[in-house]
Amino acid sequence: MPYRAPVEEYQFLFDHVVDLEKVAATDRFAEATPDMTAAILSEAGRMCQDVLYPLQRPGDLHPAHLENGVVRTSPGYGDGYRAIAEGGWVSISASPEHGGMGLPMTVTTAVNEMMSSACLSLQLNPLMTQGQIEALEHHASDALKDIYLPRLVSGEWSGTMNLTEPQAGSDVGALRSKAEDNGDGSYAVTGQKIYISWGDNDFTENVCHLVLARLPDGVPGTKGISLFLVPKFIPDDNGTPGRANSLKVVSLEHKMGLHGSPTAVMQFDGATGWLVGKPHDGMRAMFTMMNNARLGVGGQGIGVAEGAYQHALAYALDRKQGRTPVEGGTGTIIDHADVRRMLSTMKADIFAARSIALTCAAATDMQTATNDADWGARAAFLTPIVKAFGTETGMAVSEMGVQVHGGMGFIEETGAAQYYRDVRVTAIYEGTNGIQAMDLVARKLMDGGEAGFAILDEIATLAETARSTLPDLAEPVWQASETLREAMEWMLAQGDLNQRFAGAAPFQRAFARVLGGHFHLKAALAEGGTGARARLARFYITRLLPEHAGLLAHATSGADDLYALSAADLGA
Repeated sequence: MPYRAPVEEYQFLFDHVVDLEKVAATDRFAEATPDMTAAILSEAGRMCQDVLYPLQRPGDLHPAHLENGVVRTSPGYGDGYRAIAEGGWVSISASPEHGGMGLPMTVTTAVNEMMSSACLSLQLNPLMTQGQIEALEHHASDALKDIYLPRLVSGEWSGTMNLTEPQAGSDVGALRSKAEDNGDGSYAVTGQKIYISWGDNDFTENVCHLVLARLPDGVPGTKGISLFLVPKFIPDDNGTPGRANSLKVVSLEHKMGLHGSPTAVMQFDGATGWLVGKPHDGMRAMFTMMNNARLGVGGQGIGVAEGAYQHALAYALDRKQGRTPVEGGTGTIIDHADVRRMLSTMKADIFAARSIALTCAAATDMQTATNDADWGARAAFLTPIVKAFGTETGMAVSEMGVQVHGGMGFIEETGAAQYYRDVRVTAIYEGTNGIQAMDLVARKLMDGGEAGFAILDEIATLAETARSTLPDLAEPVWQASETLREAMEWMLAQGDLNQRFAGAAPFQRAFARVLGGHFHLKAALAEGGTGARARLARFYITRLLPEHAGLLAHATSGADDLYALSAADLGA
């Protein structure tokens, strides 16, 4: 069965779960009417089904490769990219000042997720450009904006992010790349960067690299890092790409998955670049791009989960194996209890993760529209949860998809394994999920837990409201919110951050589990407490939500037992 874009699902979430109506009620996003968003979802969905999905397998079987210094992309990727660019899907949320649609990030998140379901390797390209557009909108000079933004927005040019170096992975402050003032407003950037997604291609006129480097007077660590825009071809005053810059792709990585996406080792040899933002303030500017990317990467995980689920469901509806216990059933493996368990888990977790991601995007939109710090704090609090739970859902669902296929899942021809291989990196890039968890229990609790407690208050309030109509679902959600509240209070009481860090990952997952119960309950109420959504909510709340209790017991155990095990013990 080919991929089918779940347009109706997004529309339900917009209308009943994430309150897109509230976003559209602002002056900033007044054009995001129900008719407008429905048209966008429908048109983007068709493009994903008809143009991108047919590129999924060819990209895996015929990877991007380096040929005489030129990156050659997978068959059909140029046409697929042009469909994305010409449809305006690169720039849904970009400012109209430079040619963007100016629509909510909530809409962009849904479209990006559909593209990820259809062909993750290609979708990664516009995702990187979207992040660069946002970084330049916030931090670049007007001169840089005028040259680069219209071309990035149109998709004529693409963008990348260059942080990682061989000796500086998550520890960005250890980078060695340097930049020297050329005396004419430009800088000479020198250094090597690794893991550069879509570091080059053969279908855009220019590739624009955002590069972190240190000026001669930059202090050690992250506070001495600056950000530079370094194009593959240096544009003239009219924005026409001119001479080649002093940079090159040294090699492309051979990877577990994402074969259609060229991951480059980039070498900059005195390459001409321009400062973005203030000197030594590069991390702040880069984090604008990274926060955008973390929401996007969470969406990538959810998108792959959707693709893997549809693939597994189609197989389960077709494959006959053994006698099934369902009277008058399909006679296929979907009627076996364990297969039904896996498919139900996949569907329930996709709904939970998708709801969390779109809620985070809607909070981002409300902060943009109102400049209200509370909305910004909510978006910031949810971002690491989206990134981690979205990608973990992608991995778990795609792994279950292989299991649903049985032995055929281990055979590459079915395509089931590709989803798992492709999605595995999403838990690693744009900040590992462990780093997201540490951020959640440290930086995101610096407000005394105000943003987190506000979310818990909403969960408890909805559960109390639902007690009269769905008591068997409302009570477990309310109890879970209270258990989570106690765990967050424990986190806040720990002066030693390492005590928090030891349980950060299970705490982060528990928060996602409880949020999932909340959104399933909200969906069941919207449907009147009966029907398919209520049945799915009952499955999630009965079978998956209880996981939060064990996670929180782990989260509040502290660090002592971890460090009681010595390095020698672990090696024994």
